Order: sequence, then structure tokens, then C-alpha cells
Amino acid sequence: MASAGFCSDKSSDLDILRAMEPSDRSKSSPMSDGVFYLIALCCGLAGGVVGAAFHAAVDALLPWPSWLVARFGDGPLTVLAAAAIAALALVAAFFLTRRVAPEAAGSGVQEIEGAMEGLREVRWRRVLPVKFVAGILALGSGLVAGREGPTIHMGAAIAAAVSERLRLGQVDMRALLAAGAAAGLSAAFNAPLAAVLFIIEETRRQFPYTLRAYVGVIIAAAASAFALEMLIGLALPLKVAAVMMPLATLPAFVVLGAGLGVLGVGFNKCLLLALDWTARTFHRAPFVPALVVGAAAGALAIVLPEATGGGDHVIPHLVAGQLSLTALLLIAVLRFVGTMASYPVGVPGGIFSPMLALATAIGLAFGLLVESLPLAGLVALPPTTAAAFAVAAMGGLFTATVRAPLVAVVLGAELTGAFGLILPLIATCVTAHIVAGALGGRPIYELLLERTLRLAGLKRSSTATAVSSPVGVDEAPHPAKIRKRRRRGGRG
Repeated sequence: MASAGFCSDKSSDLDILRAMEPSDRSKSSPMSDGVFYLIALCCGLAGGVVGAAFHAAVDALLPWPSWLVARFGDGPLTVLAAAAIAALALVAAFFLTRRVAPEAAGSGVQEIEGAMEGLREVRWRRVLPVKFVAGILALGSGLVAGREGPTIHMGAAIAAAVSERLRLGQVDMRALLAAGAAAGLSAAFNAPLAAVLFIIEETRRQFPYTLRAYVGVIIAAAASAFALEMLIGLALPLKVAAVMMPLATLPAFVVLGAGLGVLGVGFNKCLLLALDWTARTFHRAPFVPALVVGAAAGALAIVLPEATGGGDHVIPHLVAGQLSLTALLLIAVLRFVGTMASYPVGVPGGIFSPMLALATAIGLAFGLLVESLPLAGLVALPPTTAAAFAVAAMGGLFTATVRAPLVAVVLGAELTGAFGLILPLIATCVTAHIVAGALGGRPIYELLLERTLRLAGLKRSSTATAVSSPVGVDEAPHPAKIRKRRRRGGRG
């Protein structure tokens, strides 16, 4: 009997080993790993080219307020002209999006997650042109929105087009969608490593965790960064001069992380409330928010440029600007309000960049407070202390809203080049993650996907999150396990 049991265990182990093939390829697809990697490479290059074109177009439009000031001065008439220009551009972007591809509004991350889960469809024929053209109009107007949403959606749309053309199976299609999304994020920030980790951590409920899928994502992200640098030669997009901080300052980073954890939960709730309120209030005239927000963005582009735009151009100016505590807090408030007003407008635009710019203002303000403390004299603070807290705040707020601490640490270091701040980043991000979790915070893109599905009359399956993930799926403990622990005298 013992030998029979041994044989049974051995047979079971063999079954497990057979299931864990090195290639992890879909049984329904005869495609080899090499061919799949070549397809991922092509998708990544295409995503980089589209992302570079998008970058160049937006960057070419952004200086228009400066051109107006240089030509007509900064008087009231110039402010009114800027308000009219931005309002017209944003209304045009709104009607193009609403009439051709409504799913192109906002960030594309939740749409890609829904497509990977089989609940949404990437209609690439209409998403690609609308996301590109309407995104340029929206971001070029000075809207407080980021370019990463459009580039992620466009990268995945390219992958969807290739999947449809090659008639890929479900597993390969999901893997290629993830690769396309990684290529889009890599093109947005020129941060391929963070893009790969974002797919692993953010889409942990949908991503097919296989070696083939992993490598495809890595190849696409790297190829996108290669194409981007070859075409427009981007250096570190948000370079921040910050040196290593003394270990004695780590408690201050923990305090910053705790505050950002609270802010991140509030950020997510306010964003959802703003979406629902805007849809409910302006359902008879849905173009009004675009008109009003566009006019406000145009006027602020003349009066206070730091309060407008996605944040790519704002962050370096904030760090180098030597602004006062009052000015930084004012900018933080305006950028928070601007994000809450801009995202519900109904045009393409992400929340990454606005979130990072908001965090930068908060981090700089916190750094100024630390420098002013009486105890600060006991520790030799470097002259870049405020900048160090700004970098840490980027990661902390990202963690609290997106709930992806590993991505936040790598993204903060990769975007700014401040690799000497890894330890403060970890302290800030982990604390923000713990505090946000204790307050019941959930990932913003998961909340946005649930809202999208609710409006479409769809509901997620109870098995939708039953996937094998190296970072978990954030599920509640199984009732049977809770009962078992209670019988053993545990807390459950």
C-alpha cells in the first residue's frame, strides 16, 4: 500500500511538471515562442513610433500660451483669447471622442484590463485615430491630464490589430495586449523597466503569468523605448538632482508615506465622485464640462502655468523653482482640483502625470517643513533635501492610488534618475501602501473598470480573479479557512 501511495504521489508530481512546460504556450496555438517574441518586438516598435509621434505633436502645441504672451502681452485680452482657444480645442476633442469612440475617453488602462479579462473589446480601428487626434487636442489645450493613458491604449490597440490579423488564441491575445500596453507606457515615460513591472503588478488579475508572456512584455517595452529614443532622443524625462539622504531622515519619509496613504484614498474617492457628479449633472449638455474646463485651463496657462498641463514640463520647474511653502501648497490644491475637473470631461488623458506633479508639490512642501524643523540641525541635511522628498512623494502617492508599490519605487527612480533614494522610496511607498490598505483603499484602475462595466450593464465573474499571480490578487480569506483557524483558536 505504501508503494501504491508513493506511485500516486509520483504520478501527481509528473502531472504538475507537465503543466509547467518551459514555453507555457497555448495548446490551441501552433505558434512557436520565437515567432511570438518577434510579433511582440514589432508591436513594441510600432508602439514606440506612435508614442514618439504623439510626444512630438503634443510638445509642439504646448508652447502656444507663451507664443500668445510674446505676441500680445499678458493682459486681459490675451487671457480671454487663451481661454477661447483652449475651450474650442477641448470641445472639439470631446465631440470627436463621444461620437466616434466613447471608450477612448479618460485613461485606457481600465479598458485594457477589461479586454484582458474578456469583458471589454478593443475596437482598434476607431480607438487608434481618436485617441491620437483627440488626445493631441486635449493635452495641447493645457488640460490637467497625462499622455500615458492615450499611449497605453494606443499600444494595446496596435496589439489588438495584430492579434486580430493573425487570429491569435485567447492566451496569446491577452499576452500581446499586455505587451502593447507595456510598450505604450514605456513610450510615455521612456521607462521600460517600470512599464514591465506595471503590467506584472497592476494587471495581476488578468495577466497570463507564463514565461512566454513575461518575455513578450519585456521585449515590447524595450523595443518601444528604443524606437522612442531613436526618433526623438528623450533623456530622463523628469530628471531631478537629488543625492542620498542620511538614514536618520527615514522616519520623516515614513511620516510622508502615511500622509500620502490618506491622500491617495481620498484622491480615488474624489475622482469617482467627480465622474458620477459630472455625468449626472450635465447629462443633457455633456459638452459643458469641456467648455468650462477648457476655458479655465487656457486662462491659467497665462496666469499660472504650473497649474495646467499633465506635469511632464511642470515637475522640473517646481523642483528648480525655489518656491515658497505657500506657493507650493497653492499649486498642489490647484492641481488636485484641476485633475478632478479634467478627468471627467470625456476626452483622452491619463492620471499618472497629474498625480506625479501633485505629489511633487506636496513633497517639496514637506521637505521645506523638514528643513525648518529645530531638530534638523542635528542631522546634516543635503541641499537637495526638498527634491528628495519630492521624488519619494511621487512614489508614495502613486502607491496609494494605484496600489502598486514595486512599480512606484522603480518608476520614481527610473523617471528622475535618483537611484540613490531607493531606501527612502521604499519607506515612503510601503508606508503609503499599508495606510491606504488599512483605510480600505482599492486600486484606482480597478475602481474605474468596475464603474465602466456597471455603466455598460456588465458584471465581473466571480472567477475573474482566480488567477495564479506572483503578487497576489487581493482576495478576502476563504470562509472555510477562517472557520478552520477559529477552531484552532486563531483570530481569523
